[in-house]
Amino acid sequence: MARGDGLWLRTLSGVNPYDGLMGAKFIAVSLRNHLASYLIPLFDQQTVELVALVDAASITGFRTAAASAVAADLLAPSRPLSVGVIGSGFEAQMHLRALSAVRQVTAARVFSPNPASRERFVTALADIGVPVASAENGRAAVSGADLVICAARSRDETPTLMGEWLNDDATVISIGSTLPEQREIDASVVARAGVIVADMVEEVANDTGDMLAARQAGIDFESRLISLADAVADPNHIPKRRGLRLYKSVGAALQDLTIAGMCVARARKAARGTELPVSIAPVSK
Repeated sequence: MARGDGLWLRTLSGVNPYDGLMGAKFIAVSLRNHLASYLIPLFDQQTVELVALVDAASITGFRTAAASAVAADLLAPSRPLSVGVIGSGFEAQMHLRALSAVRQVTAARVFSPNPASRERFVTALADIGVPVASAENGRAAVSGADLVICAARSRDETPTLMGEWLNDDATVISIGSTLPEQREIDASVVARAGVIVADMVEEVANDTGDMLAARQAGIDFESRLISLADAVADPNHIPKRRGLRLYKSVGAALQDLTIAGMCVARARKAARGTELPVSIAPVSK
């Protein structure tokens, strides 16, 4: 993180910049202008003094990709992986970076509707040491892939990934459908999944358009749905069923705050970030 790039800190004596923090994630949205701002304020739990203001858009990218990489490492076969990517934005880039940090990736293909965006993706990922190519359509991007990253909803909320495109033993990471009206994967992906891992089980099952559409189609997925926390704590919780392996993410605020705390700790150690010129004085209650 460059100095002044999304991290504002206070110099507080006796405050540990990682342990004992509390905070929240705020999202301000203008639906009319299609804009959003993300902010995480962090406070010391004991003194309730403001410790930092963090650009939560960046934190979301790091957090989402890191959690997906953990899930992919648990679910994908223990071998080098070929990867298909649907989406070419910040989240898609972060996911391929995170995945290549924990597993050997032999090659990746990316599709998004805008050819210029695909080329920017290829250029941006040139430093990870993985051959990355642009695909002309979604099917071409994921055909034969061991692992598929879905990080893009369609403009009209029709699915961007079809189950018929996938290998029988493919692993799918889906992060783009987090609300009831949003769609990313079609119902056949859910139907074919032997196991479904979710960062937040209740929210994934009941608040995402993909899973609501699957339920409406008569697909019983609850018996195949487990939490990422359980899978990490004991991989034996992952059923040894045949079929696709699906990780579905809606995001967890606790993960955001944890990553933000880690960034603050590293920024202080590296003397990065911008000093806050003013603060908010705690009051007695």
